[in-house]
Amino acid sequence: MTDPLLILLVGILIVVGGIIGLRLHPFLALLLGALAVAYLTPVAAIEQYALTTGASAEGARSLAKQSIGGRIAQQFGSTAGKIGILIAMASIIGKCLLESGGAERIVRSTLNVTGVKQAPATFLGSSFFLGIPVFFDTVFYLMIPLAKAMATRIGKNYLLLVLCITAGAAMANSLVPPTPGPLFLVSEMNIPIGMMMIGGFLVGLATIVAGYAYAVWANRRWPVPLRDSVDAPLEDIKALGEKDDKYLPPLWLSLLPIVLPIVLITAKAIIDLSESGGGSWLTDSIIFLGEKNLALILGGLAALLLLILQKQGDRKEMLTAAQAAPRTAGVIILITSAGGAFGGMLQQTGISARIGELTQDFQMALLPLAFFIAAVVRTAQGSATVSMITASGILAGMAEVAVLPYHHLYIGLAIACGSKLIPWMNDSGFWIVCKMSNLTEKEALKTFSPLLTIMGITGLIVILIAAKVFPLV
Repeated sequence: MTDPLLILLVGILIVVGGIIGLRLHPFLALLLGALAVAYLTPVAAIEQYALTTGASAEGARSLAKQSIGGRIAQQFGSTAGKIGILIAMASIIGKCLLESGGAERIVRSTLNVTGVKQAPATFLGSSFFLGIPVFFDTVFYLMIPLAKAMATRIGKNYLLLVLCITAGAAMANSLVPPTPGPLFLVSEMNIPIGMMMIGGFLVGLATIVAGYAYAVWANRRWPVPLRDSVDAPLEDIKALGEKDDKYLPPLWLSLLPIVLPIVLITAKAIIDLSESGGGSWLTDSIIFLGEKNLALILGGLAALLLLILQKQGDRKEMLTAAQAAPRTAGVIILITSAGGAFGGMLQQTGISARIGELTQDFQMALLPLAFFIAAVVRTAQGSATVSMITASGILAGMAEVAVLPYHHLYIGLAIACGSKLIPWMNDSGFWIVCKMSNLTEKEALKTFSPLLTIMGITGLIVILIAAKVFPLV
């Protein structure tokens, strides 16, 4: 069995069957899936994969000679290195915001401005705008405690709030620079960055409207209660909701753990985008502090300060709250890293190249083809960014030599929308949403996965219409 598609099928059966059928812990099922895929992958495929990533011939041979356990551990560690600190700090921020009453203060202030009926739409819009400069994971980490507090406050619509956060942040992250995926499309396909920002923003707005409509329907069809969890006991959240305003922290201090990392990351992104580099002490400081891991650490410290100030009369309660968050984060890091290892093993099979071979001679329109390639790669190996890189690599040449009746911006946007289909267990983002929001795997597959798929398809429809009506050439 050497065909990447057959190996992919085996991996899917092990992971999905293990979690849903055998009730295995996701961490174990994902590692078993990674082990099976790694075992079935031929040495030649591993070498070819390494060469396509820029490794030398010697480096490719070295990777192929590694033990199966070594390759899995390498991908596991790589994923943990990317998200470990972020998840740990986000758990601390969320726990401290909930325990200190900071999340409750933000929710009450929001309700005073928007009203209860507009709360989901407010979450949708906020996460979309935050998702432009800030990574999807970070936006979700920062806003999920607010969703829990809001759901407790209004007594319903928890799933709707979670899906609104997901919808806004996910689409902005794939469509609008300066996030990595769109930036790669800009450079690979020679799309003017300003045009990509405007086009991605407009298409993104259309997709989140469709996402919101689905979220409302899913919330009515499969209502999900706010569940008890170690990091956020319902009894504690409800008690905070009944507190008098005078016992809650001030709004500015409650917002600080969220706003501080967002401002720092955004400011660094603007400096990087301008390519001005360092120079003054201010820009050098922003570049240093705006690195996402350090920015989240500062947000975590601000959250701990908030908790200390609010709980200074109860040292035991303060310590209990501060120590619970890292324990919860540890489980999420393990599951997410195992998902990264599974996706990494799938990539080493050469699945992306195999999909490229199957689609290169398709006699179909370029926009649906771009969308289709990105969607298949995303579904196969889990990473939206990798799917965009793969699809743009396949289509960049075609876009340059073909005489198109529309601007090649639309091809980049079609790739970005295709990268949203279909998130499942091989996607680390699936596990982040699932575990941070306390959704079961089955609930996430019924709600989160269709949500992104519907928004991606909506984006393609909008792009096809826009390319016809506004070809920009």
